[in-house]
Amino acid sequence: MLTFDRRTFLQQAGVATVALGMGATSLRAFADERATPEAAGVSSQAIRAFLDAVAGSKHEMHSLILMRHGQNVAEGWWQPYRATTPQTLYSLSKSFTSTAVGLAVADGKLKVTDRVIDFFPDQSPGGVSENLHAMQVQHLLTMSAGHSADTAPLITHEQDWVKAFLALPVEHVPGSTFVYNSGATYMLSAIVQKVTGQKLIDYLRPRLLKPLRARVVQWATCPRGINTGGWGLSITTDTLAKFGQLYLQQGQWNGAPLLPEAWVREATTFKIQQPATAPGSDLAQLKQTSDWHQGYAYQFWRCRHDGFRGDGAFGQYCIVLPKQDAVIAITSATADMQGLLNLVWEHLLPGLRDKPLPVTAASSSKLQEQLAALTLPVPAGSKTSPTGARINARSFTLESNSLGAKSVALRFDGDACKFELTTGTGSFDVDCGLGRWADGTTSMPGTPPEISELVGPPVGPQRPANVGAAGAWKDPNTFQMQWRFYGTPHHDDVTCRFDGDGVQVEFKNSITTLSGGGHPETRPILKGRA
Repeated sequence: MLTFDRRTFLQQAGVATVALGMGATSLRAFADERATPEAAGVSSQAIRAFLDAVAGSKHEMHSLILMRHGQNVAEGWWQPYRATTPQTLYSLSKSFTSTAVGLAVADGKLKVTDRVIDFFPDQSPGGVSENLHAMQVQHLLTMSAGHSADTAPLITHEQDWVKAFLALPVEHVPGSTFVYNSGATYMLSAIVQKVTGQKLIDYLRPRLLKPLRARVVQWATCPRGINTGGWGLSITTDTLAKFGQLYLQQGQWNGAPLLPEAWVREATTFKIQQPATAPGSDLAQLKQTSDWHQGYAYQFWRCRHDGFRGDGAFGQYCIVLPKQDAVIAITSATADMQGLLNLVWEHLLPGLRDKPLPVTAASSSKLQEQLAALTLPVPAGSKTSPTGARINARSFTLESNSLGAKSVALRFDGDACKFELTTGTGSFDVDCGLGRWADGTTSMPGTPPEISELVGPPVGPQRPANVGAAGAWKDPNTFQMQWRFYGTPHHDDVTCRFDGDGVQVEFKNSITTLSGGGHPETRPILKGRA
């Protein structure tokens, strides 16, 4: 792969640079500054090829930002997703937790060699094992805490997650074995809060989020008010791209250091090797094809092509490519995260060239048109049905069910439909477009679907979720809706079947589909009569 000198490249492209103290260069506004792909040495055709490959694949993209030499050269959101809504990052949250640890180290609040139990003397078990006694902050950072499996599914069913974590057996010598462990990342969040007196998100606001001009930022907490650390962070895609740019620039932002260069280097370089655990698998062969066997750093994965990344379930990525001076931020919904990365390597990577490219009006306009037209398909079918006129605004009383739902109704009006569900606690609506996405919010029980349901009950009151919904008549008696919760990677397919005066409403969340049944739908089939 080519290695670039940013100053030389930008001078060739006619872009002014500013010298930094350590010889690096910095652009004025980073992700807020834009350039055409060709001016930054990126082939528009390569980006279009990537978009076409995604469209023809099983991967569902929600957003994309490509940064080159500190400039935003391409961005797009697949409707109903949009730029202003923060996205659930799942385990990509871990890289932000690692950053908070680095800032706390720089502030003299802790060292990576500090022992974990020393932060929590009141929550440590009566008998501290040798391995627990040896566990250090750096072992939490490198997923080598010593447990034989992820601790999150165990600790998140308790009120005191720290105490539950420290009470678990530590089967291996810390530092000896890589085991992906979201509970270990939660402990990093708890340690930061312990030494700073602030929640992780509050500690990051003035030191990271405000300088990056982050918009709305949300982070889930445990029952004791500690940010979950290993998951639960929601930010916008442009903030995610800026976060990657910060690491690409060795912690420098707008001519000033936000993170120590030494920490960035330490946090993103190889620390421990992931084992080949599948029967018959060969590590040497896996290293040729798998981006999950390139080594792990401080809550960052190493990548092929000498890059590194933060990533989260269902395809949330912040990919940093130092040799190509590029950052790629992606949010998506896919069951094959490696497959989506393969499309990045196959199409986007070859499009990153070592000098500015000639610009043609046709290539530039075609790319912009393609980016502007990105959308997820609405349900196929008819906008009208004789049944629709017959059941319009009629209330269907439901049989007893575990959801506590009492009645449902559909109200059709032109190219819109409102789905109404009433429970013992209130009425909940979803506005649905016919042949188009309709925008709204809902607090309907069971929405939005979340994988966190597998690792403990939700904490705190349910907040209204953003939802873009569309529907169609699949046949004269079947109305199907898709509710896309565009602050998450997920959606619901909701099918209403009418038979005379009867109705049957069936819910199916997208996690169930992507997991092959590993995350079963918990909502019952609702049955009722008008």
